[in-house]
Amino acid sequence: MFSQTAEYALRAVVSLADSSGEPLTTQQLADFTQVPLDYLSKVLQSLGRHGLVESQRGKHGGFRLTRTATRITILDVLNAVDPLTRIHCCPLKLKGHGKNLCPLHRRLDDAISSVERAFAETAIADLLTTESDIRPLCAVARAND
Repeated sequence: MFSQTAEYALRAVVSLADSSGEPLTTQQLADFTQVPLDYLSKVLQSLGRHGLVESQRGKHGGFRLTRTATRITILDVLNAVDPLTRIHCCPLKLKGHGKNLCPLHRRLDDAISSVERAFAETAIADLLTTESDIRPLCAVARAND
């Protein structure tokens, strides 16, 4: 359902959120998230264009979030790299349907709407403060570093 790009972007943002505001290099992020370096660079560019991350050059440079993890949602990240596609008119271009969706497409759009709402209500910080014993991939990688 979600693209590899969306998965990689979420891993990167969670990892940056877990870094306590310290910048992380692209190589560090690639190691923590297990994302190929070249692919990660493109993902970070998209996140930067959408104002979610910023880069800092120099010896202590790297990437960091532009807002706190409590103010960035899963939906923000998805919209930056691979937005959910809503169904606004008949995908088959049937004249009789126009903007009135048939029962199938109405149900599909309702499902997409529910997912969109759930992701809009979930801050990245929520993914780090879960009661679960299972830590995000980035935290596990960082602990093993």
